[in-house]
Amino acid sequence: MSSTKNFKGLVEFTPAFKPRPSVSHVLFDFDGTLSLIRQGWPEVMIPMFVEMLPRLPGESDEAARQLVTDDIMRLNGKQTIYQMMQLAERIQERGGQPREPLWYKHEYLRRLDERIHSRLDALRSGAARPDDFLVYGSRALLDTLRERGLTVYLASGTDEPFVLEESKMLDLTRDFGRHIYGAKDDYKTFSKKMVIERILRENKIPGDRLLSFGDGYVEIENTKEVGGLAVAVASDEAHNGSGRMDEWKRQRLLGVGADVVIPDFRDAAALLDIILEK
Repeated sequence: MSSTKNFKGLVEFTPAFKPRPSVSHVLFDFDGTLSLIRQGWPEVMIPMFVEMLPRLPGESDEAARQLVTDDIMRLNGKQTIYQMMQLAERIQERGGQPREPLWYKHEYLRRLDERIHSRLDALRSGAARPDDFLVYGSRALLDTLRERGLTVYLASGTDEPFVLEESKMLDLTRDFGRHIYGAKDDYKTFSKKMVIERILRENKIPGDRLLSFGDGYVEIENTKEVGGLAVAVASDEAHNGSGRMDEWKRQRLLGVGADVVIPDFRDAAALLDIILEK
Protein backbone atom coordinates (compact mmCIF):
# COMPACT_ATOMS: atom_id res chain seq x y z
CA MET A 1 0.00 0.00 0.00
CA SER A 2 1.19 3.52 -0.76
CA SER A 3 2.48 5.67 2.07
CA THR A 4 0.20 8.10 3.89
CA LYS A 5 2.94 10.76 3.86
CA ASN A 6 0.90 12.74 1.34
CA PHE A 7 -1.90 13.18 3.89
CA LYS A 8 -2.10 16.62 5.48
CA GLY A 9 -4.64 15.52 8.08
CA LEU A 10 -5.77 12.50 10.09
CA VAL A 11 -6.53 9.15 8.49
CA GLU A 12 -6.96 5.72 10.06
CA PHE A 13 -6.74 2.51 8.03
CA THR A 14 -7.91 -0.68 9.72
CA PRO A 15 -5.90 -3.91 9.38
CA ALA A 16 -8.57 -5.26 7.03
CA PHE A 17 -8.06 -2.48 4.48
CA LYS A 18 -6.85 -3.44 1.02
CA PRO A 19 -6.78 -1.26 -2.10
CA ARG A 20 -9.70 -1.68 -4.52
CA PRO A 21 -8.53 -0.73 -8.02
CA SER A 22 -11.74 -2.16 -9.47
CA VAL A 23 -14.03 0.35 -7.68
CA SER A 24 -16.43 1.88 -10.22
CA HIS A 25 -19.40 3.19 -8.20
CA VAL A 26 -19.46 5.37 -5.10
CA LEU A 27 -22.30 5.83 -2.61
CA PHE A 28 -22.58 8.84 -0.30
CA ASP A 29 -24.71 9.46 2.73
CA PHE A 30 -26.03 13.04 2.86
CA ASP A 31 -26.42 14.67 6.28
CA GLY A 32 -23.13 14.84 8.17
CA THR A 33 -21.23 13.25 5.30
CA LEU A 34 -21.72 15.97 2.69
CA SER A 35 -24.39 18.37 3.95
CA LEU A 36 -24.24 20.46 7.13
CA ILE A 37 -27.63 22.10 6.65
CA ARG A 38 -29.09 19.84 9.36
CA GLN A 39 -26.06 20.06 11.63
CA GLY A 40 -27.23 19.78 15.23
CA TRP A 41 -30.29 17.62 14.50
CA PRO A 42 -29.59 15.39 17.57
CA GLU A 43 -29.93 18.52 19.71
CA VAL A 44 -33.51 18.68 18.47
CA MET A 45 -34.43 15.00 18.49
CA ILE A 46 -32.87 13.97 21.80
CA PRO A 47 -34.60 16.61 23.98
CA MET A 48 -37.90 15.86 22.24
CA PHE A 49 -37.57 12.15 23.06
CA VAL A 50 -36.56 12.91 26.67
CA GLU A 51 -39.57 15.20 26.99
CA MET A 52 -42.01 12.56 25.73
CA LEU A 53 -40.57 9.48 27.46
CA PRO A 54 -42.42 8.32 30.61
CA ARG A 55 -40.00 7.92 33.52
CA LEU A 56 -39.40 4.71 35.41
CA PRO A 57 -39.46 4.99 39.22
CA GLY A 58 -36.25 6.68 40.35
CA GLU A 59 -34.97 7.18 36.80
CA SER A 60 -32.90 10.32 36.35
CA ASP A 61 -33.12 12.69 33.40
CA GLU A 62 -29.54 11.70 32.57
CA ALA A 63 -30.42 7.99 32.41
CA ALA A 64 -33.43 8.74 30.20
CA ARG A 65 -31.27 10.90 27.97
CA GLN A 66 -28.66 8.15 27.60
CA LEU A 67 -31.34 5.61 26.69
CA VAL A 68 -32.90 7.73 23.94
CA THR A 69 -29.49 8.85 22.65
CA ASP A 70 -28.43 5.21 22.20
CA ASP A 71 -31.73 4.43 20.45
CA ILE A 72 -31.45 7.43 18.12
CA MET A 73 -27.81 6.94 17.17
CA ARG A 74 -28.16 3.20 16.63
CA LEU A 75 -30.76 4.00 13.97
CA ASN A 76 -28.90 6.97 12.49
CA GLY A 77 -28.80 6.60 8.71
CA LYS A 78 -32.12 4.79 8.48
CA GLN A 79 -35.26 6.73 7.63
CA THR A 80 -36.29 9.11 10.39
CA ILE A 81 -39.54 7.16 10.89
CA TYR A 82 -37.59 4.26 12.44
CA GLN A 83 -36.38 6.50 15.26
CA MET A 84 -39.98 7.59 15.83
CA MET A 85 -41.16 3.97 15.85
CA GLN A 86 -38.53 3.26 18.50
CA LEU A 87 -39.81 6.18 20.61
CA ALA A 88 -43.38 4.88 20.36
CA GLU A 89 -42.19 1.43 21.48
CA ARG A 90 -40.34 2.90 24.48
CA ILE A 91 -43.42 4.87 25.52
CA GLN A 92 -45.63 1.79 25.25
CA GLU A 93 -43.28 -0.51 27.14
CA ARG A 94 -43.27 2.02 30.00
CA GLY A 95 -47.06 2.01 30.22
CA GLY A 96 -47.71 5.15 28.19
CA GLN A 97 -50.06 5.66 25.28
CA PRO A 98 -47.92 6.54 22.25
CA ARG A 99 -49.11 8.53 19.29
CA GLU A 100 -48.58 7.29 15.75
CA PRO A 101 -44.87 7.38 14.77
CA LEU A 102 -45.77 9.72 11.89
CA TRP A 103 -47.05 12.29 14.41
CA TYR A 104 -43.70 12.22 16.21
CA LYS A 105 -41.89 12.57 12.89
CA HIS A 106 -43.92 15.64 11.90
CA GLU A 107 -43.36 17.20 15.33
CA TYR A 108 -39.61 16.55 15.07
CA LEU A 109 -39.49 18.09 11.58
CA ARG A 110 -41.40 21.13 12.85
CA ARG A 111 -38.84 21.63 15.61
CA LEU A 112 -35.92 20.97 13.28
CA ASP A 113 -37.24 23.54 10.81
CA GLU A 114 -37.09 26.17 13.56
CA ARG A 115 -33.38 25.40 13.91
CA ILE A 116 -32.42 25.30 10.23
CA HIS A 117 -34.78 27.68 8.42
CA SER A 118 -32.30 30.57 8.73
CA ARG A 119 -29.66 28.43 6.97
CA LEU A 120 -32.05 27.62 4.14
CA ASP A 121 -33.04 31.29 3.85
CA ALA A 122 -29.36 32.29 3.66
CA LEU A 123 -28.74 29.79 0.86
CA ARG A 124 -31.85 30.89 -1.06
CA SER A 125 -30.97 34.58 -0.78
CA GLY A 126 -27.30 34.15 -1.62
CA ALA A 127 -26.23 35.41 1.82
CA ALA A 128 -24.49 32.02 2.26
CA ARG A 129 -22.55 30.05 -0.32
CA PRO A 130 -23.23 26.34 -0.93
CA ASP A 131 -19.71 25.49 0.25
CA ASP A 132 -20.51 27.07 3.64
CA PHE A 133 -22.75 24.07 4.31
CA LEU A 134 -20.64 21.28 2.82
CA VAL A 135 -18.27 19.11 4.85
CA TYR A 136 -14.75 20.42 4.30
CA GLY A 137 -13.25 19.19 1.02
CA SER A 138 -16.49 17.71 -0.38
CA ARG A 139 -16.37 19.65 -3.62
CA ALA A 140 -12.81 18.63 -4.43
CA LEU A 141 -13.61 14.98 -3.73
CA LEU A 142 -16.64 14.98 -6.03
CA ASP A 143 -14.63 16.72 -8.76
CA THR A 144 -11.86 14.12 -8.40
CA LEU A 145 -14.32 11.22 -8.60
CA ARG A 146 -15.84 12.68 -11.76
CA GLU A 147 -12.39 13.15 -13.30
CA ARG A 148 -11.60 9.50 -12.57
CA GLY A 149 -14.80 8.41 -14.31
CA LEU A 150 -16.52 6.99 -11.23
CA THR A 151 -20.32 7.13 -10.93
CA VAL A 152 -21.66 8.65 -7.72
CA TYR A 153 -24.93 8.04 -5.87
CA LEU A 154 -26.55 9.79 -2.91
CA ALA A 155 -28.80 7.99 -0.41
CA SER A 156 -30.29 9.60 2.70
CA GLY A 157 -32.62 8.63 5.52
CA THR A 158 -34.07 12.15 5.25
CA ASP A 159 -37.29 12.47 3.23
CA GLU A 160 -36.56 12.59 -0.49
CA PRO A 161 -38.22 15.97 -1.23
CA PHE A 162 -35.93 17.62 1.36
CA VAL A 163 -32.86 15.80 0.04
CA LEU A 164 -33.63 16.89 -3.53
CA GLU A 165 -34.21 20.51 -2.50
CA GLU A 166 -31.14 20.72 -0.29
CA SER A 167 -28.93 18.96 -2.85
CA LYS A 168 -29.96 21.58 -5.38
CA MET A 169 -29.20 24.40 -2.94
CA LEU A 170 -25.75 22.92 -2.31
CA ASP A 171 -25.09 22.57 -6.05
CA LEU A 172 -24.75 18.81 -5.76
CA THR A 173 -27.25 17.97 -8.48
CA ARG A 174 -24.54 18.45 -11.11
CA ASP A 175 -22.58 15.62 -9.49
CA PHE A 176 -25.37 13.16 -8.66
CA GLY A 177 -27.93 13.95 -11.36
CA ARG A 178 -30.82 11.50 -11.08
CA HIS A 179 -28.95 9.30 -8.60
CA ILE A 180 -30.36 11.01 -5.47
CA TYR A 181 -32.50 8.87 -3.18
CA GLY A 182 -34.27 9.63 0.10
CA ALA A 183 -36.90 8.29 2.44
CA LYS A 184 -40.44 7.72 1.15
CA ASP A 185 -43.82 8.12 2.83
CA ASP A 186 -44.11 4.34 2.56
CA TYR A 187 -40.93 3.60 4.50
CA LYS A 188 -40.88 -0.02 3.34
CA THR A 189 -40.17 1.07 -0.25
CA PHE A 190 -36.81 2.67 0.57
CA SER A 191 -33.64 1.75 2.41
CA LYS A 192 -29.94 2.27 1.79
CA LYS A 193 -29.64 -1.49 1.45
CA MET A 194 -32.19 -1.35 -1.39
CA VAL A 195 -30.23 1.46 -3.08
CA ILE A 196 -27.03 -0.61 -2.87
CA GLU A 197 -28.77 -3.67 -4.29
CA ARG A 198 -30.11 -1.51 -7.13
CA ILE A 199 -26.66 -0.11 -7.93
CA LEU A 200 -25.19 -3.62 -8.13
CA ARG A 201 -28.12 -5.02 -10.12
CA GLU A 202 -28.52 -2.21 -12.65
CA ASN A 203 -24.79 -1.93 -13.31
CA LYS A 204 -24.20 -5.69 -13.19
CA ILE A 205 -21.27 -5.32 -10.82
CA PRO A 206 -20.13 -7.32 -7.77
CA GLY A 207 -20.16 -5.68 -4.35
CA ASP A 208 -16.39 -5.29 -4.22
CA ARG A 209 -16.64 -2.56 -6.87
CA LEU A 210 -18.63 -0.35 -4.50
CA LEU A 211 -17.06 2.36 -2.35
CA SER A 212 -19.11 4.25 0.22
CA PHE A 213 -18.66 7.32 2.39
CA GLY A 214 -20.86 7.81 5.45
CA ASP A 215 -21.08 8.98 9.04
CA GLY A 216 -23.82 6.57 10.14
CA TYR A 217 -24.01 2.89 11.06
CA VAL A 218 -26.34 1.92 8.25
CA GLU A 219 -24.37 2.78 5.11
CA ILE A 220 -21.19 1.31 6.63
CA GLU A 221 -22.90 -1.97 7.57
CA ASN A 222 -24.79 -2.28 4.29
CA THR A 223 -21.64 -1.66 2.24
CA LYS A 224 -19.65 -4.26 4.17
CA GLU A 225 -22.48 -6.80 3.83
CA VAL A 226 -22.04 -6.84 0.03
CA GLY A 227 -18.22 -6.84 0.18
CA GLY A 228 -17.75 -3.14 -0.57
CA LEU A 229 -15.17 -0.74 0.86
CA ALA A 230 -16.54 1.59 3.56
CA VAL A 231 -14.98 4.93 4.48
CA ALA A 232 -16.31 6.38 7.73
CA VAL A 233 -16.49 10.16 7.83
CA ALA A 234 -16.19 10.97 11.54
CA SER A 235 -17.04 14.58 10.81
CA ASP A 236 -16.85 17.25 13.50
CA GLU A 237 -20.00 18.92 12.22
CA ALA A 238 -20.11 21.76 14.73
CA HIS A 239 -16.54 22.78 13.83
CA ASN A 240 -16.35 22.13 10.10
CA GLY A 241 -12.78 22.21 8.84
CA SER A 242 -11.24 21.62 12.27
CA GLY A 243 -9.61 18.43 11.01
CA ARG A 244 -10.59 16.67 14.24
CA MET A 245 -12.50 13.41 14.30
CA ASP A 246 -15.72 13.10 16.25
CA GLU A 247 -14.58 10.37 18.63
CA TRP A 248 -18.10 9.06 19.24
CA LYS A 249 -18.60 8.53 15.49
CA ARG A 250 -15.11 7.09 15.07
CA GLN A 251 -15.55 4.43 17.74
CA ARG A 252 -18.97 3.32 16.58
CA LEU A 253 -18.18 3.28 12.87
CA LEU A 254 -15.05 1.23 13.45
CA GLY A 255 -17.29 -1.07 15.47
CA VAL A 256 -19.51 -1.81 12.47
CA GLY A 257 -16.62 -2.53 10.13
CA ALA A 258 -15.38 0.70 8.54
CA ASP A 259 -12.19 0.14 6.53
CA VAL A 260 -10.96 3.72 6.78
CA VAL A 261 -11.84 6.64 9.06
CA ILE A 262 -11.33 10.29 8.11
CA PRO A 263 -12.49 13.58 9.71
CA ASP A 264 -13.38 15.27 6.40
CA PHE A 265 -12.24 15.27 2.77
CA ARG A 266 -9.11 17.44 2.95
CA ASP A 267 -7.03 14.48 1.76
CA ALA A 268 -9.48 13.23 -0.86
CA ALA A 269 -6.98 12.92 -3.72
CA ALA A 270 -4.36 11.11 -1.59
CA LEU A 271 -7.02 8.78 -0.17
CA LEU A 272 -8.32 7.86 -3.61
CA ASP A 273 -4.77 7.20 -4.79
CA ILE A 274 -4.44 4.57 -2.06
CA ILE A 275 -7.93 3.09 -2.47
CA LEU A 276 -7.60 2.77 -6.25
CA GLU A 277 -3.95 1.70 -6.25
CA LYS A 278 -3.27 -1.09 -8.75
